[in-house]
Amino acid sequence: MPAPTEITPQQLSRLIGTPECPILVDVCIDEDFNQDPRIIPGARRYPFDRIADLAPELLGAKVIVMCHRGLKLSQGAAALLRHHGIACETVQGGIVAWRKAGLSMVPADKIPMQKDGSTLWVTRHRPKIDRIACPWLIRRFVDPRAKFLFVSSSQVINVAEKFNATPFDVEDCFWTHRNDQCTFDTMIDEFGLNTEPLHRLAAIVRGADTDRHDLAPEAAGLLAVSLGLSRIYRDDLAQLKAGIGVYDAFYRWARDASDESHNWPATSAKG
Repeated sequence: MPAPTEITPQQLSRLIGTPECPILVDVCIDEDFNQDPRIIPGARRYPFDRIADLAPELLGAKVIVMCHRGLKLSQGAAALLRHHGIACETVQGGIVAWRKAGLSMVPADKIPMQKDGSTLWVTRHRPKIDRIACPWLIRRFVDPRAKFLFVSSSQVINVAEKFNATPFDVEDCFWTHRNDQCTFDTMIDEFGLNTEPLHRLAAIVRGADTDRHDLAPEAAGLLAVSLGLSRIYRDDLAQLKAGIGVYDAFYRWARDASDESHNWPATSAKG
């Protein structure tokens, strides 16, 4: 049974991908990390002996700290953060327990980190489906602090080069469509996020993005919502913010409610 300041891998896995997920900080030493250079989805690596430097940034947030086995490094770092007034828990059994549970992990070398430890992405302006779905996936499962630039189609690669940003959902780049798969599929595969709910959501995104509504009955609905948002918002970042909420709802449906139906009347009329 977890201690009062611990959370189990299974409990944490239910939070990841949702707006309620705490800030995740990985304090593994390099020697342990290099044995398997992957991270828990959404986690940020930070040196355990500098954890107090993060305190001003973390004030008011809920935090979960993890290390290799959930022992001295994460427990000490979490205790220090609590000393600074931050609500903080550790992962029971650490990353070893997470791995043994068969839960998803993201290869660190696939995350295009900037010097400040976050990621910067660039794509075409006026996003509709893939260019909202991919930022949602990145923010929820890869880098919660990710920044997105929306520019004219002809300038995506130029902006990427000048601003050291990672281009996506344009031709001739790594993060884009592959065969009959869309960019959302590519990111799920490359980031190692091969879970049933995300694959269920990917079929909807692919169907809406490539006009193959036969892939999932929900695809037509996602297309309609996406086109509606594009008419409501002129600012791409405002549209992204609204779209994040849409994908939060689709994900929770895919994870928790895809077998649930709704009908009217709720009960049969009685004579």
